[in-house]
Amino acid sequence: MSLTIIVGFLVLGIAGFFTLMYFVPVNLWITAIFSGVRISLISLVTMRIRKVPPKVIVNSLITATKAGLELSTADLETHYLAGGHVPSVIKALISADKANIPLSFKQAAAVDLAGRDVFEAVQISVNPQVINTPNVSAVAQDGIQLVAKARVTVRANISQLVGGAGEETILARVGEGIVTSIGSSLSHKEVLENPDKISRLVLEKGLDSGTAFEILSIDIADVDVGDNIGAKLQIDQADADLKVAEAKAEERRAMAVAIEQEMKAKTQQSRAKVIEAEAEVPLAIAEAFRSGNLGIMDYYKLKNLQADTTMRDSIAEASRDDQMPEKKSDDDEEDEY
Repeated sequence: MSLTIIVGFLVLGIAGFFTLMYFVPVNLWITAIFSGVRISLISLVTMRIRKVPPKVIVNSLITATKAGLELSTADLETHYLAGGHVPSVIKALISADKANIPLSFKQAAAVDLAGRDVFEAVQISVNPQVINTPNVSAVAQDGIQLVAKARVTVRANISQLVGGAGEETILARVGEGIVTSIGSSLSHKEVLENPDKISRLVLEKGLDSGTAFEILSIDIADVDVGDNIGAKLQIDQADADLKVAEAKAEERRAMAVAIEQEMKAKTQQSRAKVIEAEAEVPLAIAEAFRSGNLGIMDYYKLKNLQADTTMRDSIAEASRDDQMPEKKSDDDEEDEY
């Protein structure tokens, strides 16, 4: 047998050994046996075939067994194939068992598959979490704005983790409660004197219903006085009323100007009629001459009568000017002083 054939058989033997060790993890089987976990080599081989990492399942099963939890490989494999995080679920079950929190594997798996960190949820249930709300602005009935900030202490509600609302809902409801509480106060001084009034009113509303948390307390961290919203609204209303009044006054002025222009037009129209009528007088006189109804002496008498009338009008106008007091000039007034 040549050396090449011997080397070939050696390489195939080594490859076959490592392939066998990959599909038959003897080391994991030995570790499980010495840890008190009963599992067969066939189960480990079938895990490889189903593309389930035996190390994750065996180590998680060892951890659960040492903690006193009774779980089967089938449960862990099913949860892994469903896309769950097996080690996180095992840690959550152990933490809940040590803290005397009722939590079954089915609940933990459902919470994990729902996208929540079940181990973090158990930790929040054991150690309550403090959520700081953003600044909430509200206006009291006297028109003064108040800016409040609260700290909400919550604990995870294991039974509501699947389908329950999250932190955003808690913050929205607390903010709504703060706005309602401040808005129902007659004066902003009442809120500044008793900030705990807001906490009591908000807690009475049961804001944690339908959420994955249980509100333990709501503490008002800070209350600041903002702007005088009532005064601003009154100023804005006054400005709006002023603009409306100015618009109506401008409308009346435009209407008066239009009426004035219309009257001027009617006056010009009347003057045109008068001038037209006066233009008919010479024609009527000429017609009277032609028909013999008016003689030359009658015409001269008419002219003398018109001249007398014009002279009387001039004398009367001059008399009115003499009777009116003379207006003093600015130089005369300075001389008097």
